[in-house]
Amino acid sequence: MADENLSFMARLKRHHIFRVASVYAVAVYILIQAANAVFPDIGLSRSHVRYIIVAAALLFPMVLVLGWMFIPPSKENPEKFSRWQRLHWWLGTVLSLVIIVLVTTSGIYLWRINMRHLEAETATASNAVSNTAQLVVAPIPSNSIAVLPFINIGGHADEQYFSDGLSEDLIIALSQFNGLKVISRNSAFQFRDSKVDSKTIGEKLGVAHLLEGSVRRSGHKVRVSTELVNAADGSTLWSQRYDRPYKDLFKLQDDITSTVATALKAKLLPGGGAVVQSDRPPSGNLDAYTAYLQGIFYYSSNTEADDRKAIDYFNEAIRLDPRYAAAYAGLSNAWTSHAAQFLSGTDMSKAYAKARASANTAITLNSDLAAAHLARAYLLQTADFDWAGADSEFKHALQLAPEDSGAKFKWAVLLATLGKLDPAVQLTQEALVRDPLHAIWYGWLAEYLLPLNRLDEAEAATRKAIALQPDAVGQYELLAIIEILRGDASAALRAAQMEPPGVWGDTALALAQQISGNRAAADAALKNLINKQTDNAPYQIAEVYALRKDPDQMFAWLERAWTSRDPGISSLLYDPLLLRYKDDPRFAAFCKKVGLPVPKT
Repeated sequence: MADENLSFMARLKRHHIFRVASVYAVAVYILIQAANAVFPDIGLSRSHVRYIIVAAALLFPMVLVLGWMFIPPSKENPEKFSRWQRLHWWLGTVLSLVIIVLVTTSGIYLWRINMRHLEAETATASNAVSNTAQLVVAPIPSNSIAVLPFINIGGHADEQYFSDGLSEDLIIALSQFNGLKVISRNSAFQFRDSKVDSKTIGEKLGVAHLLEGSVRRSGHKVRVSTELVNAADGSTLWSQRYDRPYKDLFKLQDDITSTVATALKAKLLPGGGAVVQSDRPPSGNLDAYTAYLQGIFYYSSNTEADDRKAIDYFNEAIRLDPRYAAAYAGLSNAWTSHAAQFLSGTDMSKAYAKARASANTAITLNSDLAAAHLARAYLLQTADFDWAGADSEFKHALQLAPEDSGAKFKWAVLLATLGKLDPAVQLTQEALVRDPLHAIWYGWLAEYLLPLNRLDEAEAATRKAIALQPDAVGQYELLAIIEILRGDASAALRAAQMEPPGVWGDTALALAQQISGNRAAADAALKNLINKQTDNAPYQIAEVYALRKDPDQMFAWLERAWTSRDPGISSLLYDPLLLRYKDDPRFAAFCKKVGLPVPKT
């Protein structure tokens, strides 16, 4: 029976049109689900799925036509095709082949574009990492040394603090010598128990010499074996073993320092305000020194429980030597850090009060101790937002200890807070010369580079931070902001999705979604951030509203951040998202309110 003798619905059924439509719908659904899963991994946001939906809708009529022309009728009532019908089928076949070729070619073309995008992005990331060395340009000087953490061979794991303390004392002592580059504890201690060869360590730390050693403490005796190594070829320049009574520990440390300094032909720092620094108790009480070393050991762990242990040990050191200025400085730092990270309300205020009293006592006991002034500066900056007072203390600390990388970094943070970005960048780079593996410092450097529109350098610094400490939080959020400033919505979202869950993950997603073009997703991400992080991140919520071009809400959340003393306030003058509103009169008013200088318009 010919088609013309059938009803329209029967003809559709005979040509399998309903089956074609069903198969097409299922295929499109599967394609959409696959795109939702794959797009974020290939550099496209999920918002691009809508293009697939639109294309599928536009192609649907063509698919039905092709189904009619190309799929043979059912075999019920078979018939011979007329010449016109054969031409009909032939044209359908040719048209189908043409469409298949076009679709395949388009697919290959789009795939190639995406591959080029990924190759370019990979090259950018690779260049960013390789160019990181340019962030801190520092050739290896001949008079340079890293004191690697001495090995504790006493058999008691709980005495690790002692061998670490001896190593750190040598770092402090050697830092007093003029023209001698000494790597800070943070970077040097990353090679604890390392199997890496001396040449690689020297290259990573930027030094020509390594001081290695081991410590065995047994009862009232201590044995220290030391070796000065040429990093380039691993050859030993000098080695010595010391067997001394424990009561002569300080004399032992001085002997090692003097021998190493002589081998490197180094001389003590000249005047100009510099003063020899020491973390030893003035009474020479070794038990007080031991307690102090344990306090430093636990404070460096930076956890809530270890902060409390550090506080207890610093208090014990002070009990054993009430004039121990370094212990008071350590106690102040521990209370400030503990309050800022783990306390709130009345408990926070009480902790800050204890930190203040300890810092003041440290300076009263030894006004030439750089650590005491750094402790006070840390408190003034963190608890009081007293930028001018903190600035004065940092300057004083660096006059006393001009090569203290920690002091340089902390002062850079303050200078950036005051909007002085160029000197902040320079100081941070100087600090990284002596602490080249300090991951967090690279992240701070990136933040200072952003408002200077040095985005490639900022990315290089951020990727260096990630490479050094992959599990650190906040770095992918920073990458997301870099991509936002570049206007790359898909790259921003991809970076945000790599940030670990928590306040920074929620912030990164909320920021990235604001430029995704998907208003519903942007609203949902902001709502999630507010619902989960109102108490923890009022400043970050203000940043999101800045991206949404809603200054009223931005300033409202900044007020909440100030009320809760959100530390984010200190980044106001180097925050490229909020600085977009620096010409708004409310921005100047807020700066004055929090004691920051008003930026130039």
